[in-house]
Formats: sequence, structure tokens, C-alpha cells
Amino acid sequence: MKKITILLIGAIIFADFSMFAQEQRDRVITTAVPFLLVAADARAAGMGDQGVATSQDIFSQQWNPAKYAFATRENGIAVSYTPYLSEIVNDIFLGSLNYFHKLDDRSAVAGSLRYFSLGSIETRGSFEETPILVNPNELTFDLSYSLKLSETFSMAVAGRYLRSDLGLQDNEDLGAASTFGVDVAAFYQSRQLTFSGFDGMWRVGANIANIGPKMKYDDAGQENFIPTNLKGGAGFDFIFDIDNRLGTYIEFNKLLVPTPQDFDGDGDIDAEDDEQYNEIGSIEGIFKSFGDAPDGFSEELKEFTLALGAEYWYQEKFALRAGYFNESEEKGFRRFFSLGAGFAYESIIIDASYLFSTSSVPSPLEGTLRFGLSFNFGDSFNN
Repeated sequence: MKKITILLIGAIIFADFSMFAQEQRDRVITTAVPFLLVAADARAAGMGDQGVATSQDIFSQQWNPAKYAFATRENGIAVSYTPYLSEIVNDIFLGSLNYFHKLDDRSAVAGSLRYFSLGSIETRGSFEETPILVNPNELTFDLSYSLKLSETFSMAVAGRYLRSDLGLQDNEDLGAASTFGVDVAAFYQSRQLTFSGFDGMWRVGANIANIGPKMKYDDAGQENFIPTNLKGGAGFDFIFDIDNRLGTYIEFNKLLVPTPQDFDGDGDIDAEDDEQYNEIGSIEGIFKSFGDAPDGFSEELKEFTLALGAEYWYQEKFALRAGYFNESEEKGFRRFFSLGAGFAYESIIIDASYLFSTSSVPSPLEGTLRFGLSFNFGDSFNN
């Protein structure tokens, strides 16, 4: 049968999630539009792919839109560019465009566009056919509203449109699959505290992202969970003096998607198990995800990822960043160190980051420089 599902391309690109023993690979959680789990901005990437509890910046939409309520400028606009598989191809990339506007001292609105291009690919139903050139791509468009509920605490809600144009059958385009997602986020930022020898500031953040229906590529195909996930983290800024500040951060992340199961108990996760798995609804799957791991609580813990990061600023002009990301060997085996830097001149900030894989499975971002450009303008606000 002449059938090609370009969704497989995504599986290849994110192969670092699942290249290990078969019995382990069967229980790796996979979703549609997995690019949503990749840091789209260089600042977060330089701190181990985290941003739920870091200080507010223009790229906060992906991590925690509640942070926008603490913005100190009226407007901000930013763009970022991330080459993907840069050591193999030169036309796969992730880009983002972000904008926020402070409505007043307590509230803000923001929007962002993320676009993932998988480059140009030749495909055919058989070796005899003339190949067709396709350009699969995925994108999201977000809008958010954030509000301070007190001087130190804010919440936000975001709506997201997701579109994935990857499907092809009988060498004909099936059209794009689409769905929507909702985020609910919270952020706490303490007042500046005085300690012996330095001042400090606490930050805590949480975000349940991408709550929404499954994505379906064709009428006969299965529905795919979108990457609903829970982020939670905390950070502390050491303010040594007016020129020197060091932020330290930790973040946990868990996909709120059911774990693949051997429902019939035959020792293998096969098509019949997949069919039963696909019958689980998206909201039902969120609740199941906290207690459905076959090996119990110990396996549930392995479904959490950990990110550690630090950011040093000198005179608010120059920043150095470092981070580490860890995922269980049985749940994807993404492990890497990252380094980053930032340069600020008046209202303009330029960010860059670089990733070093520490896993036996190389990252598709290995050897890749990510860049971001931010611009703040308008009136100033005091937090």
C-alpha cells in the first residue's frame, strides 16, 4: 500500500528520546508536536532548558506567562533562532517571535509565534514514482493575560493554537492537523531581602501547559496526545552589590500524558495495546499520568526531568549562564550541559547558548549555537 506518514520524521528528529533497549523504549512517552518541549530561546537554553522560575524576560510565554505582570518596561519584542541537526542538514530550525504589553502596573498581555521547519524532503509511494518535494512544518500561536494578585504573586492564563502539517498519504497532502491548548501559570517574586553580606530575592513558579484535545492527522489514523506538561521550579538571586548579581535555579518537569501499557499482559506493547491506549481521553490522561507507570512510584519518579541553572550579571550589561538537564535513561535519556551569554546595551539584549550532550545518545542540538535578540521600550514600571 502506498502510504507514507511524515509524522515519522518527527520521531527521527527526536530520536534521542528513545534510542535504547526495546523493553525500555516501549514505555517512553511520545506525543504530537514534541518541538514544544524544546527551549526556543537562548537564555533558557543556556540554563539547562528552564524558565518557569527565572526572572521575567520577553520569552516568558513558553515557560511562565505569569512573569509578564512583573515586567519593568511597558513593551517588549524578541526573536530567536535555533538551528536543528546542524551537523547534518542546514534547513531544519526552530524560530520564535514574542511580544508583551503592560496594561498597567498589575497586568500584561502577551503573544508569541513558534515555527518549526523540518526542511525540504523528497517522498514517494514507491521507487518507481516521481518524488514529491514536501516542506513539513509545525507552528503554535499563543495569547496570554497575566495579573498581579498581590505585590509578590501573579497568575496567568494562555491560549494556544497548534498546527502540524506533516501528513501525506498516497503521495497526496492530507492537510494540516490542528488543535488548541491552554496554560495556567503562577509566579511568586519576593521583595528584596537583606542578609549578612548580601541582599537576595526568592522566586517560585509553576505552569500546567498545553491542556487540550488530542491531534489527529487523518480520519483513519490515531489521535495523538499533545505534550501537556507540568513545570515547577524555584530560584534565588544573590545580590552582592549594585554591579554583581547571581541567580541560581532549579526546575522539575513532568509530561501529563499516560505511560504506554501492556494492557493484555502478553509481555509486549503491540497494536492491540496501542488501540486501548488511544481510547484514553486527553483530560482523563492528565489524571492517569500521576499513577499509571507499570513499575509504580519508582517509575513515576523517572518521568520527571530535572534542570539546574545559574546566571551571573555584571552591571546589568553582561551575563554568563550555565545549566544541566537530566532525564532518566528509561524515559528518554536526554542529558546535557549548556553554556550561555548575554549582552545588554540600553534597551537591547543579545543572547547566545551552546549545548554539550552527556548522554550516550547524542542530542540533535549538539554543536548548535542558539541566538536571541530582545528589545524593551516604553514607560518604566517599578516592581
